[in-house]
Amino acid sequence: MTSPAPGPSASSHITRILLADDQADVRSGFRLILDSQPDMTVVGEAADGATALDLAHDLRPDLVIADIRMPVLDGLELTRRLTGPATSDPPRVLVVTTFDHDDYVRTALRDGACGFLLKRSGPGLLIEGVRAAMAGDLLISPQLTVRLLQSLATPAPPPAREPSPLTSREEEIARLVAEGLTNAEIAARLFISAGTAKTHLANIQAKLKVRNRVGIAAWSWETRNPPHTRS
Repeated sequence: MTSPAPGPSASSHITRILLADDQADVRSGFRLILDSQPDMTVVGEAADGATALDLAHDLRPDLVIADIRMPVLDGLELTRRLTGPATSDPPRVLVVTTFDHDDYVRTALRDGACGFLLKRSGPGLLIEGVRAAMAGDLLISPQLTVRLLQSLATPAPPPAREPSPLTSREEEIARLVAEGLTNAEIAARLFISAGTAKTHLANIQAKLKVRNRVGIAAWSWETRNPPHTRS
C-alpha cells in the first residue's frame, strides 16, 4: 500500500511517537512505517504498559500507539492513566490492536483515545490515524465504524438513565460528530454557520467534561441517543 503524502504541517512539526506493543516484530514494523514519514519519528518502544507509562513521562511524546493486551498494564488502563482528567498536557493515544471487540472501542474512546485501528488495516491507515489524532480528529478502522454506526442507529430499549445534560440541538450535533462529520459538514447539514457549530461543540465538551470531539463521539455511541425534542 502506498503511504499518503505528508500533511501541510509536516515541515513545521515532527510528531514524536512512543510505541507500546508486546510483540517486537510489530514494533519494528510500525517503526519502519512511521520513520519513513518526514513528519513523524519514533522516540521510544515499550513491551508492556507499565514501561510505556514510565517512558511517556520521561520522553513526553506527542502520541502513544498502544496495543490492547500487554503484560503488567493493558492498553486500556494505559490510556486512562495517560489521558485522565488529572493529567496535564497529556499525549494523544492511538489504539492499534488485533482485537476488534466493540466494548474495547467504546472504552478506549471514552477514556481518551484519539482513534482505534486494527493491525490488519495496513500502513496507510496507520499513518492517517497518527495525522488524524494530531489534528484532533477521530479515525476508526472502517470495519469497526460500520458496526458502531449500526449500533448507533439501532433504537435502544427504554433505558433507566440520568437525564441528558445536552439540549436537543447539542445531542443532534453530538450524533453527527459520532458519524464522523467535520465542523463544516455539520454546519451544512444543520444549515448553521461554521462558527455556530464550533460554539455548540465547545459547549458540548464543557457539559460532558471531555477533552475533544473524540470524547463527544464516545458519549454518543455509549448513550445511543437519537435527537429528540425537549419541552
